[in-house]
Amino acid sequence: MIEVKSSYTSEAGHWYSRDGDPRYTIIGKNGKVRNTTLRDAREFNLVPSVTTILNVAAKPALTAWMQSQVLMATMTLPRRENETEAAYIDRIIIDSKQQGRDAADLGTEIHAAIEGFYEGKKSSRFPFHVESCDKALKAHFGAQKWICERAFSHELGFGGKCDMHVPDGIVVDIKTKDFDDKTKVVGYDEHMMQLAAYRVGLGIPTARCANVFVSRTNPELAVVMEWEEDDLKRGWDMFCSLLRFWQYKNQYE
Repeated sequence: MIEVKSSYTSEAGHWYSRDGDPRYTIIGKNGKVRNTTLRDAREFNLVPSVTTILNVAAKPALTAWMQSQVLMATMTLPRRENETEAAYIDRIIIDSKQQGRDAADLGTEIHAAIEGFYEGKKSSRFPFHVESCDKALKAHFGAQKWICERAFSHELGFGGKCDMHVPDGIVVDIKTKDFDDKTKVVGYDEHMMQLAAYRVGLGIPTARCANVFVSRTNPELAVVMEWEEDDLKRGWDMFCSLLRFWQYKNQYE
């Protein structure tokens, strides 16, 4: 049995109810809102998100990027007079993480502008990013009636929220990244697994799946990369393996 819900909220807590409602935060005993934890999930019988499951696998490309941010921080942050080694290292780590947060925040804003466009919301923000994404999608899939930000929960014990899909059989996930050359844009296994899980979770297990890579640095660049069916079948098997690992590791389900 699959339950699907419509929602438009940042996936902060990475948990969903069994009927598909996002449960990113809860009200704590002190009356304040906080992020949902694994302990809360056990209490309220929640399921983890697709991204939570994918996080148990190594991401070499992301790790390399994070390492490069640390190295860049060391080049731009001189050590202060009488600053201890521990304090200097802490400052470098904080600065390198800030670069990642800034990139993520920009990506989130572009992402929201694109989805808002397909939901009929007028916005003057990031018009060229929106236009390039729409043009790329139309060139690849033709004119479609996209449904945005659809949350779901699946009986196998995972949930998620899909960026855009067409119930007749298309699932799309939007990624923003820095690039100026379309030929150098590549997809990774985690992208393939994410889409494979989304299409099963949405109840359209044979849907066409694609990532849309939108450039943060060049607003006129957007690339649609559709995954082959054989890749998606392999991605689903890989995701199921990670799901079982996560469940065993956390003694969940």
